[in-house]
Amino acid sequence: MSGSDVTREGVEGARPGRDAPTGARAGRRRRRRGRGEQPLVPDAQFSSYYGKPILNRPTWEPLDIAGYLYLGGLAGASSLLAAGGHATGRPELARVAKLGSAGAITLSLGALVHDLGRPARFVNMLRVFKPTSPMSVGSWLLAGYVPLTAAAAATDVAGRFRLVGAGATAAAAVLGPAVATYTAVLLSDTAVPSWHEGYRELPFAFAGSGASAAAGLALACVPCAQAGPAHRMAVLGAALELGAFQLMKRRMGLAAEPFEQGRPHMLLRAAELLTAGGAALAAAAGRRRSRGLAVAAGVALLSGSAALRFGVFHAGVDSAEDPKYTVVPQRERLEARGG
Repeated sequence: MSGSDVTREGVEGARPGRDAPTGARAGRRRRRRGRGEQPLVPDAQFSSYYGKPILNRPTWEPLDIAGYLYLGGLAGASSLLAAGGHATGRPELARVAKLGSAGAITLSLGALVHDLGRPARFVNMLRVFKPTSPMSVGSWLLAGYVPLTAAAAATDVAGRFRLVGAGATAAAAVLGPAVATYTAVLLSDTAVPSWHEGYRELPFAFAGSGASAAAGLALACVPCAQAGPAHRMAVLGAALELGAFQLMKRRMGLAAEPFEQGRPHMLLRAAELLTAGGAALAAAAGRRRSRGLAVAAGVALLSGSAALRFGVFHAGVDSAEDPKYTVVPQRERLEARGG
């Protein structure tokens, strides 16, 4: 057996389940081929030297890093909603969104630092700026974004320095889309198959997820009279999230398999149901001016966005642990180039 015999289904031509016959039994087996051959060797097991995986399993803590992904998306999209509320004379919407973005990005940064082990490691990432490194760009992005959201929220609550607050709100809204999506670029830049293969659509899925979460927070906390933009953002964000994620899975091929198995599948299925249901409730709440429907929509959208981030995280970890998701796509690309 050569390395090229390994396919998506195992070893080409292998027939698992029975011992290979020898002697006279082997001759009789050859004469009975017309009746259908039986498996002779077990399915191939994808492995590497000394039984170790090809890729090192990500050592990130799920709660820290998946929470960091989720809260960053919520914060970035909330900054856009805050700017919209500020510009259209919806003070309660603007205040909730400002407080939401400031609180979410602070918690997100705290989760990142907690996973790093000590604050000095985050500070060390600011010693240089490397445009080709998503981690370096993201660190500098957070360093600029966190003070802006804090200033916007503080001036709004205090009712003072309104000009400074307006400038901080506008600047945070400019950086908000990058904050909501750069974590998708960060994941895609790794060698983890189920993250790397989604590099085209994952930023759009994260953008929609962040928008639906920000809309959910506003719907849960803002009176219906001022929540008009949140209703629209909920529907658009859910459509972008669900559409981009389904397109990503269809394009990824074998690397999409971990999304359909085990814990990631349960989380992502819950994300689909919660996000779609939350968007439907948000649309109904907008038409009926129902506070109860709006709160239910907000809770569903916030939960759906969190389930998506945790599902993507766990699917990536699972794909790194199974050599199949690294070996087979590489061989298929090599064969395609050779053809």
